[in-house]
Amino acid sequence: MRLSCLQENLNRGLSIAARAVATRSTLPITSNILLTAEQSRLTLAATNLEIAISCWVGAKVEEEGSITIPARLLTDFVGSLPTGKIDIALSKNVLELKCARTEARISGMVSEDFPPIPQIADGVATQIEPDILKQGISRVAFVCASDESRPVLTGVHAKFEGSKLVLAAADGFRLAVQELPILKPVDEEIEVIIPGRALMELNRLLLDQEEPVGISIGKNQILFRPKNAEMVSQLLQGEFPRYQQLIPDSYGTRAVASTTET
Repeated sequence: MRLSCLQENLNRGLSIAARAVATRSTLPITSNILLTAEQSRLTLAATNLEIAISCWVGAKVEEEGSITIPARLLTDFVGSLPTGKIDIALSKNVLELKCARTEARISGMVSEDFPPIPQIADGVATQIEPDILKQGISRVAFVCASDESRPVLTGVHAKFEGSKLVLAAADGFRLAVQELPILKPVDEEIEVIIPGRALMELNRLLLDQEEPVGISIGKNQILFRPKNAEMVSQLLQGEFPRYQQLIPDSYGTRAVASTTET
């Protein structure tokens, strides 16, 4: 592996991928970030076995290769460098980084031992505007239960139907439901339960997004594709409560409040 890229781009890519790094795991390599140099880009990937995040950084690649490096060590070092070009080379299992007058050598682990990043080739696919998705997540995901005695309540129920997506979350005391338009209608209705923590991470990935976000739903996983990144999450298994029965069809009293004043 031999390449060069800009410090600001690499630093941003590492901050994105690092969100999926395992903090407590019996598998030490999941505390690492996988670096793969190919063609004209550097791929950064991390997984905690529940979610996986990949992102791409533009680079001048002279020699392809891959290695896994401790995430915190690499992220802290790159973040401390001045803006400018970083030269990166791999010698055996040691990553060498040079930027201005600073040099470092970081030992890593072979990429073959890194858990494979899930791919969803088949399944339901659609797209949604990032601002709409961010709004939906913000209005629903906070209701998810933190108690894992009922795992399905720690997730958000997502129902894809025609040209709309309905998100719902409940914790036994509160219920939040939000209907969102999607850009590409789905041919078949599908219901899944997405972990609330995964959606909160996705919300952070969407901060600077302007282009539509691709969504692919597989049998046990869901894939989100913001620009220059991907996030795959395991789906929760189980039956989500039929919350529609809890929403009254009529009311005797109705109050309207201004959100700007409250």
